[in-house]
Amino acid sequence: MNSQLDTMDETFYANFSDMASYYGAYGGCFVPETLMPAIEGIVNQIDEITRDEGFRSELRGLLEEYVGRPTPLTYAKNLSQELGFEIWLKREDLAHTGAHKINNALGQALLAKRMGKRRIIAETGAGQHGVATATVCALLGLDCTIYMGAVDVARQQLNVFRMEMLGATVVEVDNGTKTLKDAINEAIRDWVTHVDDTYYLLGSALGPHPYPVVVREFQKVIGIEAKQAFQSKFPGELPTAVVACVGGGSNAIGLFHTFIHDPSVRLIGIEAEGDGIQSGRHSVRLASSVDPKAGVLQGCYSFLMQNSDGQVEETHSIAPGLDYAMVGPEHAQLWQQKRAEYHSVKDEEALEGLKLLTRTEGIIPALESAHAIAGLVKLKDTFLQGDRVIVNISGRGDKDMMAIFERSKKKDK
Repeated sequence: MNSQLDTMDETFYANFSDMASYYGAYGGCFVPETLMPAIEGIVNQIDEITRDEGFRSELRGLLEEYVGRPTPLTYAKNLSQELGFEIWLKREDLAHTGAHKINNALGQALLAKRMGKRRIIAETGAGQHGVATATVCALLGLDCTIYMGAVDVARQQLNVFRMEMLGATVVEVDNGTKTLKDAINEAIRDWVTHVDDTYYLLGSALGPHPYPVVVREFQKVIGIEAKQAFQSKFPGELPTAVVACVGGGSNAIGLFHTFIHDPSVRLIGIEAEGDGIQSGRHSVRLASSVDPKAGVLQGCYSFLMQNSDGQVEETHSIAPGLDYAMVGPEHAQLWQQKRAEYHSVKDEEALEGLKLLTRTEGIIPALESAHAIAGLVKLKDTFLQGDRVIVNISGRGDKDMMAIFERSKKKDK
């Protein structure tokens, strides 16, 4: 067995026996009473299920042979020369289905099957969580329904087609802003009426307890692998910083978690500034250009975009996976503790980041991941020549090519 996966198996589930529902002041479980049996079912069974050797062996084998883990840590030589310090790319774009979402989808689907749930529902924005969920449901023989906002359906048509090819039913949501927040609302409504046979496979590190910890635990393989690979190249050393885009926050917390107790490592999250803070068309919750406000949304207490009356504000990002009003509660805690720093980049800066990585390394990142590259460019003067930085390429850009093409055609007119 691969030594990285052996080490992962020893540490992967350590925190399921301590299912704390809050991260400092943030987190909690704010759901209708009808959902509490489903929530309690997960909390009461997850530790026993995930400690079972049969479960561990099946998940470990599928991560290696089906997902393609461990994903590589690639030295970006040309980009490093251009920016003036060493950049290492954690290649989640090379995982099966093209993004980090498969890690969590596989873990939760196996959990749901062990719990006797034969129907899976999920939400998706960029489409990658939907594709990953549809993929694992096809593999495991589970019924799958995916909720997706109409705006996201229009800009991610290829992923919608992929989900349907995989046997999933895609439900287009026309309510509200017709984006991720509204897709989650509809998924929760479905869950309320089908609690007995349905498992809600949440895609990001937010929502009601225990989802923030569940998603983190299934995503922290990213950071475990990144640290092991880095130290195999540089024994006894740690990276100067780790960088990831932040929507709800699953890919970022997956990378950050292993480094939280290494104070020399900067944890850097990049949010989506859209058309700019002053325009009102953005998705910034924590970055220094805003005054973070905490509140409850979709089962969780954390920082979210809201007006003076407490109403959730509309969001915008060219990257559908970052187009969400709330950030996960563990990110809220890391921000409050000043352990992690959060910055933002605009749509146009993210597009330039995508072009930069494509031109220098021949790697086309997802628009979400392009925010991390653009953030690194924006912060380049805070790094020294000898610094080594890990950037999470959370997904590949295939899904975004048509949207970028259409955008460029409009600009040319």
